[in-house]
Amino acid sequence: MTHTPTVLAFDLGAGSGRALIGEIEAAGSGSAKRLKITEIHRFSNTPVRIGEHLHWNTPGLLQEIKTGIRQAFQLGYKPESCAIDTWGVDFGLLDASGELLGIPYHYRDRQTEGLVEELSAKLGAERLFAESGLQFMPFNTLYQLYAMKKANSPKLEMAKTLLLTPDLLNYFLTGRKACEFTMATTTQLYDPAKRAWNKPLMRELGLPEALFIDPVQPGTEIGQLTEEIRAELGVPKLKVIAAASHDTESAAAAVPAASPVFAYLVSGTWSLLGTQMQAPLLHPDVLKLEFSNEGGAGGTYHLLKNIMGLWILQECRRIWEQQGELFDYPQLVALAETAKPFGCLIDPDDLRFMNPDSMPEEIAAYCRESGQPEPRTVGETVRCILESLALKYRMVLEQAERLTGTVFDGLHMVGGGIQNELLCRFTAGAIGRPVWTGPVEASAIGNMLVQLQAGGYLADMQEGVELVKASFAISTYVPEQQSEWQTAYTRYQQLIEVMPC
Repeated sequence: MTHTPTVLAFDLGAGSGRALIGEIEAAGSGSAKRLKITEIHRFSNTPVRIGEHLHWNTPGLLQEIKTGIRQAFQLGYKPESCAIDTWGVDFGLLDASGELLGIPYHYRDRQTEGLVEELSAKLGAERLFAESGLQFMPFNTLYQLYAMKKANSPKLEMAKTLLLTPDLLNYFLTGRKACEFTMATTTQLYDPAKRAWNKPLMRELGLPEALFIDPVQPGTEIGQLTEEIRAELGVPKLKVIAAASHDTESAAAAVPAASPVFAYLVSGTWSLLGTQMQAPLLHPDVLKLEFSNEGGAGGTYHLLKNIMGLWILQECRRIWEQQGELFDYPQLVALAETAKPFGCLIDPDDLRFMNPDSMPEEIAAYCRESGQPEPRTVGETVRCILESLALKYRMVLEQAERLTGTVFDGLHMVGGGIQNELLCRFTAGAIGRPVWTGPVEASAIGNMLVQLQAGGYLADMQEGVELVKASFAISTYVPEQQSEWQTAYTRYQQLIEVMPC
């Protein structure tokens, strides 16, 4: 009987999570192979507000992961390993006995407001960037820990170990503590030049340096499921592997590019636009343009920028639902398509859109304050969001080209956001170049590729990319209405100048 290499990937996003089986199968006669993926479990990931703070439902996520493991074996699959990828920056703290101290904070919690400015003034922005290579985002682990320090949090005093979200979940499954490299580079406490934790900075800020474990590379085996979990679920032994655990880097590992030099956009709640490099780029212009250097799979680094993304649309839909207007996403896209083009524009990265009480009202206020007509209908609001995102993508793509000295032929878009075909069309129009889309489940696929390489089924990550190309359809969007998009982009640039974040 032919052996079918099989792995189980858990891909957790800000709003939902999923468990997917990956199998390498023969594609027909000869030696051709393809990767078959099957979703076996999907679940919501809803934050919990307790008092003044916003938290992740970490115990609930663990329970859903257990359900996914049980489901995999009940359906007859025989995965050799599993791995978890999630968003970056967030963490749990363990005490001396390995118990979780409290419920981990959500990155949209407001405890870090004002701390980017405070620490930049205290330490110097240039120094902070040189020692981390990261875009200054208010939710970075550095600012979360500093907020806890300022609040005299007893959890910080009691803590013995810090584990970032996927590492924490891996610990619950295996009883083994490990820190995965790509996640470490999202903290703003990892020095990419020294390839080590920035312990002098921790000491200077009064943060306990003993919390941090030396990072391991993607593909490292963390351990096996504990005997207690195996008994609880009724499953056999299962290896737990460290994926490229930051979901952005898992997605980047699955981009089916024709060349090792390419630009990509991971589209979802956040939009991450970047390019793969062999070393971090720590030039002052990277700081000025607010890009990040994040570690990737296969020893790579990624120069990228966080863009607010489809969170803005998701929040609008949530508010409309509260007001009794129920729309699914295809309905919202259809309404946007019939709305007037370029009626109003926003900067998606304005911090007012980070976590407002009412996203539609915040968009209207931005337009009003910038001297633009306010969107009056749902369709106009959605079109404003999608056109603004596309124009922001062009701006960031051109910035990436200036920083790297590279001109990209087009843009690879992956992730759940590519199911919004209007956004893909708008992006091609805005950048004036082809947009190639697919696969949708890029983060889970990149997770699987790391596991398959760890299992000896792929020689390296490039062989994994070739497997992706052979396995998943890619769509191409060509630029349309170039004169209209160019006029809109000129207007957009002027808007950014007069409405700084």
